[in-house]
Amino acid sequence: MAKVVCVGEVMVELARGSDGRFGLAFGGDTFNTAVYLARAGVDVAYATALGDDAFSGDILALGAAEGVDMNLIPRVSGKVPGLYLITTDDAGERSFHYWRDTSPARALFEADGWQEVAAALVGAGAVYYSGITLSLYSNQGLGRFLAALEMAGGAGDSRSGPPAWRIFDGNFRPRGWGGDLSRARTVFAEALKRSSMALPTFEDEAALWGDASPAATIERITTYGVSEVVVKNGAGGALVHAEGRTVEVPVERTVSPLDTTGAGDSFNAGYLAARIAGATPEAAAQAGHRLAAEVIMHRGAIIPRAAQEGATAH
Repeated sequence: MAKVVCVGEVMVELARGSDGRFGLAFGGDTFNTAVYLARAGVDVAYATALGDDAFSGDILALGAAEGVDMNLIPRVSGKVPGLYLITTDDAGERSFHYWRDTSPARALFEADGWQEVAAALVGAGAVYYSGITLSLYSNQGLGRFLAALEMAGGAGDSRSGPPAWRIFDGNFRPRGWGGDLSRARTVFAEALKRSSMALPTFEDEAALWGDASPAATIERITTYGVSEVVVKNGAGGALVHAEGRTVEVPVERTVSPLDTTGAGDSFNAGYLAARIAGATPEAAAQAGHRLAAEVIMHRGAIIPRAAQEGATAH
């Protein structure tokens, strides 16, 4: 498969450690997935916009060090990345606090160079995006992004090759939509119409759509023409609909998480990397469970490479 392009926002991350102090890192849902895909050997690029400050430079350096192509990132003068702060309770469940209203990522499809980003999406083998990605953009930006997805899906020049995988993680965060559920549903629906694969989390789908079960989520999403749907349900495993059938894929082992940040993002990376390598949907879901189980045993969205490699070796 040609390059996978992940689209969204990467921010400065402050996470409270066991000693009460905050450590600095970087993260963002689709960026986390991009890093884990790169670690799995997938050819992956990241598309966002950053500022001209030192933190933006550090983000570019991190992505490059992880093997992520960071060349689809215009830099906006005078801007700085968004910031989020993580606290976790005794069960490892996290709470987020954001400072991102003026993030340059919001203007990706309006900034100078957006046409090059759109062209890269059209030419990609796969485009990966989330509900958080969609919440960033103005109506104009959304229109340009959705148009690029349509062309990547085969609506453009038929000589460009097979249609790209268009992969949507319905990562719904109400605050990102200013509480406007109607707009969120409308935009999600437009994204689903242009998606070939969906990797939602049941908790999010229940909050946004009122779905009663993972099976109901699959039934709703497939009405948009999405052929492959994996509904993540935490310790309840995943419900996978692909190749005309639906199967439950339980987690292989139950763990007591230290920090659930990045659980869904890493599952998606494990699933996609396995599918790109030719694994069945069931085997891919098991790979996603294994990676997520390791990630939630460490603090922060992106765990140290050495910890991941050690887990793989065992």
